[in-house]
Amino acid sequence: MTPNPIRVLIVDDSAVIRGLISKSLEQDPEIIVAGTAMNGERALSWMASNPVDVVILDVEMPVMDGLTALQKIQKDFPAVPAIMASGLTSKGAETTVKALSLGAVGCVAKPQTASAAESIRVLSRELVMMIKAVGPKNSSSPAQTRPGTSNQISQQTQTRQKDISGKQLFTKNIKFFKQPEVLVIGTSTGGPKALAELLPQIPVDFPIPILIVQHMPPGFTEILAQHIQKDSGRTCVEAKHNEPLESHKTYVAPGGSHLLIGEKNGQKVTLINQDPPEHFCRPSVNPLFRSAAEHFGNSTLAVMLTGMGEDGIEGTHDIARAGGTIIAQDEASSVVWGMPAAVACAGLADKVLPLSEIAAEIKSQCLVRA
Repeated sequence: MTPNPIRVLIVDDSAVIRGLISKSLEQDPEIIVAGTAMNGERALSWMASNPVDVVILDVEMPVMDGLTALQKIQKDFPAVPAIMASGLTSKGAETTVKALSLGAVGCVAKPQTASAAESIRVLSRELVMMIKAVGPKNSSSPAQTRPGTSNQISQQTQTRQKDISGKQLFTKNIKFFKQPEVLVIGTSTGGPKALAELLPQIPVDFPIPILIVQHMPPGFTEILAQHIQKDSGRTCVEAKHNEPLESHKTYVAPGGSHLLIGEKNGQKVTLINQDPPEHFCRPSVNPLFRSAAEHFGNSTLAVMLTGMGEDGIEGTHDIARAGGTIIAQDEASSVVWGMPAAVACAGLADKVLPLSEIAAEIKSQCLVRA
């Protein structure tokens, strides 16, 4: 056990699930299960007298459900992040997406496997990384050892053109001012809330298609698309295979599948496939960004929002080489500065901005009036 382990409270009305989650976390020396509770009311009572760093919160519980508990935790314990654990039901997915849009930092699907050992393995892989990403930072935290300080990032971004060949530099400088024809967005931990803030600031008649990869399990992304449409007033769908790419429309990658841009009979279309995960993710940001670079080149506008890990960094390199424009969310406004940090620290971002300023920059790039 490390000197200052991350203290986790597990809240679920099922003793079996509480036991599975506990076992999955106890295998990591940097995490300790500080307590368990069978509903939101008991969790809040426990938190009033016990220190906790991260809460894993069941969605559907008696006495006080997860959504109600989340809102009370945010009010009474604003520094404690909550991860939602949900069954794969339509009600569970709806509530989970709402919780994420309100500020829950992430979600995991409750295990569906018959084997306890397999359930523990799946939960451990998903939960441990997320808990370490959102929990308090210590000397061994990846956030403390990531490459580049703020000053280094700024310098790398400013000198990006000096690191590529003269021919590429010439192309980049000319194409930078070309109006984008597609907007691609990648995000993970903290993404639903970031999207809920960003997309309503973009006009309903925004003239180019928007494609989004949000790391989410199957069954959740259709609900996410519905929430985006309601929040933004712009048509938003869970993307389907060989669907024509339309302006004034937003597409969300289906959970469990990669989303790409392709071409059929001379028209750009959305493609869905089951290729292997990248950076342990499917959907991954990489296939979308790579295909955007291939089919839209220097008229690609890419935005990397909050998220743990480095998914999308290779695809962002492709967009940069094609002369596209890249915006990364800054550290202060990110729930987890992982994916945008990878882009910024590599010197790939044309701008690193707070979330509150990204919509205005998108509109400026696309010559859209506020």
